[in-house]
Formats: sequence, structure tokens, C-alpha cells
Amino acid sequence: MIHKSPITSYFVLFLASLVSFTTATASFGQTIKLPSNAEINSGLKEALEKATGISADRLGAKDGYLGNLDVKILFPEEARNVEKTLRSMGLDNLVDQAITGLNRAAEDAALEAKPIFTDAIKQMSIADVKNILLGEDNAATNYFNTTTSPALTEKFSPIIDGSLKKTDATKYWEDVMTRYNKVPFVKKVDTDLTAYVTRKAIDGLFVEIAKEELKIREDISSRSSPLLQKVFGYAKQADK
Repeated sequence: MIHKSPITSYFVLFLASLVSFTTATASFGQTIKLPSNAEINSGLKEALEKATGISADRLGAKDGYLGNLDVKILFPEEARNVEKTLRSMGLDNLVDQAITGLNRAAEDAALEAKPIFTDAIKQMSIADVKNILLGEDNAATNYFNTTTSPALTEKFSPIIDGSLKKTDATKYWEDVMTRYNKVPFVKKVDTDLTAYVTRKAIDGLFVEIAKEELKIREDISSRSSPLLQKVFGYAKQADK
């Protein structure tokens, strides 16, 4: 049996401690390393381009709205009784055709959102970028809601109006309302269909963008580049 001298044992222990300290220091340094302003600016904008692009593509596909219960466009609140009454009369098919038409119109418009979001991203100042990066989980979504809603409304409205006519949604809606307004003693409903669908289509976009924003903030695997990993890793650490 080999006996180590006390000096040898202390030396081995010292080396082990030194290695552990060096490793921990390197790991700690890697965790808190600050990205530059340029990296923060590029990283956040890359993430937002990705989030808005994915959201617009998803909603612009067939059944993007219709098949997504989070954003599916239903009858307006003031017309919910219309749907209930007509379904009770066995007119489910008429009601379903109207709902499908509303959602198809929104899907036609969704892809047109991408250049509007791109312009908003390009115009962000470094202060905007930092506030979003270190803000709430939906800070980017709120920023887009504030800065792009007027442009989205202007862009979407004629597209949705044309699509409602092209898909006969306007006709189905008129048929629905004509049938309902003939029911004795009901309160007549008059809805600006284009304005309603435009608003709901934009609301749906922000719902999807919020999902993508949260995914990038919380899910490491969604950070698809080293820059995103560095910038959002820093933001996560700063949030602790």
C-alpha cells in the first residue's frame, strides 16, 4: 500500500480546488457576459423578424384563422344571438358558410402584414430595442400593437373587403341577416362587416406574435442563431 505524504495530499487538493475555481469562473463569466449595443440591436430585430414572419405565414395559410381556435373569427358580439337563433332554425350550413368566409378574408390579408412589421422593426431606436428586450414577456407585441395597428388597418381593410365579396362572404352575411331580421320581435343587427373582420384579423396577428415572442424568450431551442442565444441568454440572466 502506497502512503501519500501530507504535502502531496495538500498539493493534490490545491490543484483540484484550482481547477474547480477556474471552471466556475469561466462558466460564471460566460453567463453574465454582456452583449454590445450592436449585438442587442441586431439580435432583437432578428428575433422580431422571425416572430412576425412566422405569425403572418401561419395565419396566411389556408385555415390559418379558421382552424386556429385562438384566433378564429366568429360572429360579432352583437350578432351572437343571430347565430343562436338561426342554428335553432336548422340553418347551420348558412351560418357556417358565413363564418368560413370571414376567416378566409382574414387569411387573404395576413401575409400583407409582413412588410409593415419589417418597417416598424427598422425604425426601432436602440432605446426601443433595450426596453423590449428587458421588458415584459409581451413587450414586443405591445410595441407592434401601438406602432403598426393604423398601418395594418389601412392595408387590411381593402383586401378584406375584396375578399369578402370574392368568397361570397358578404352575400352569406346578408342572407344571414335577412333571415334573422325577418324573425318576429328580434332586434335588428347592422354590422360593418369589413371593419369587424379587419379588427379581428389584426387582433389574431398579435395573438400569434405574442406566442412566438414568449417562445423565443423562454425556449432556448427557439433561438436559432448564436446571436439570439447570446442576447436572450443575457436578457434571461438580467431578469433574475
